[in-house]
Amino acid sequence: MYLREKLKTIDVSRRGISELLRAMADTAYQGRALGEAYEVIVDMLKDMETTIFLGLAGSMSTAGMWKIIKWLIERKFIDVLVSTGANISEDILEAMGFSYYKGTPYVDDAELLKHKIDRFYDVYASELDYRRMEGLIKEFIKTLPINSVYSSMEFLYLFGKYLNERGIDCIVSAAYRAGIPVFSPALTDSGYGVAAVLAYREGHPVVIDMVNDFNQIVEIGKRSSKLSAIYIGGGVPKDYVNLVTVVQTLLAEAEGGCEYHKGLEYVVQFTTDQPVWGGLSGATLEEAISWGKVSPKARKRVVYVDATIALPLIAHALIEEGIEREKAPDLSWIFRRVVQ
Repeated sequence: MYLREKLKTIDVSRRGISELLRAMADTAYQGRALGEAYEVIVDMLKDMETTIFLGLAGSMSTAGMWKIIKWLIERKFIDVLVSTGANISEDILEAMGFSYYKGTPYVDDAELLKHKIDRFYDVYASELDYRRMEGLIKEFIKTLPINSVYSSMEFLYLFGKYLNERGIDCIVSAAYRAGIPVFSPALTDSGYGVAAVLAYREGHPVVIDMVNDFNQIVEIGKRSSKLSAIYIGGGVPKDYVNLVTVVQTLLAEAEGGCEYHKGLEYVVQFTTDQPVWGGLSGATLEEAISWGKVSPKARKRVVYVDATIALPLIAHALIEEGIEREKAPDLSWIFRRVVQ
C-alpha cells in the first residue's frame, strides 16, 4: 500500500529545463513540488473549459520578472490578472527606459536616502526615476473626466490603451492588446495612489469603485465553466480570486439553489509564507477546500520557493516544450462600458 511508487534518483545528463522539472517531480521535498506544479500548469493550459486567474503579489517587477508576466499575457496562458499596484507600476519605470540596479542589503540606508536611491532588498532604484513613473500615471489621470468613476479593471484598461499609444510596452499595455482584464484591489497602495493624490490636489479627482470592481470579477467567475488559478505569493490578489469562488455559492443560494460550489479545479501557488502563522498568504490549498475555494477533486500544488526561482524555470519549460493554449475564453464583454 505504502511502498508503491518508487522515488527516482536524478542522473546528471544533458537535458532541457522541462525534462529536468519532470524528473524532479519524481524526487522529494520542494524539488518534487516544483516538478509537480509544472505538470499541473501544463494540464491547466490543456483544459479548454477553464478560466485561468493569475494572482501576482510580492516585488516581482523590480526583481526582473515582469516580462515573464507580460509573456504569459501575450500567449493567453492567463485570462485574468489580479495584481498588487506595485507590480503593475514598477514595471513601467523600466518600460519608460529607466533601470533597476544590482545592490546589496548590507548598506547604509541613510546614505542611500541622501542620494535619492530607493532599496528593494538587493535592488536599487533612482527615486527621481520612480517619481517620473508616478508623474506619467498622474498625466494619464488628468486626461480622464474630473470625478469620473471606474473599477480598477476599467481604469487599468484605459491606462493600458494610453501606454500602448505611447509605445510603452509593459504589463497593462500588453493586457490591453490581448484583451485580458487586470484587476488591482489595492491599487492605491502603490505609485498609483501617489499619482492619484497628486492629481486630486491639482483639482483632478478620479474615483475607483471597488464594489463594482469585485462585482465584475465575480461575473467572470459566474460565466466561466471552470475556474483555475496560479498564485505568485499570496496576499490580497490570492484572496480576491479565492473570494470569486465563495460568492458563486452565495449567488446560487440567492437564485434558489443550494449546496452549490464552484471551487478552483487547478491551482498552483509559489510562496515563501507558511500556514502556521494563520495568514491567507501561507494558508494551504487543503484549508481552502473547507471554504469552497478549491474543489475537493482539484489538481493542486503549493511550492515553498522564491518566485524569482520558480517563474523563470516554469516559463522556459513551457516554451521549450512548445506548450500552446488551444482555446481561451473571450472576455471582451467586460470592456464594453469603457471602450472608446
